[in-house]
Amino acid sequence: MLKNLEELILLIRDRKKFSKENSYTAKLLKDNTLVTKKIREEIEELIESVENNSNKIHESADVIYHLLVYLEANNINIEEVVSELNKRRK
Repeated sequence: MLKNLEELILLIRDRKKFSKENSYTAKLLKDNTLVTKKIREEIEELIESVENNSNKIHESADVIYHLLVYLEANNINIEEVVSELNKRRK
C-alpha cells in the first residue's frame, strides 16, 4: 500500500523535472494558482462527500493526490513533513 504512495510521489517528482505534454500533473506543477484552486476544490468535495456519506474514497484519493502535487509545486518535501509528524508522536 505505502509502496503505491511512494510511487505516486516519485511520479509527481518526475513530472516536475521532466514535464510531459498533456500531463495533468505537469500542468498543475507549472501553475501555482491552478494547483491551489484544485486543492481547495478537492477538500471541499471531500467534506461534502463525508457529509452526504457518498463517494468518500474517490474524493479522499483526489485530496491526497492534489495535496502531494501542491506540496511538490511549493517545494515542500513530503519526507520532511513525515519527519515532523514523527516528532509529534508520543
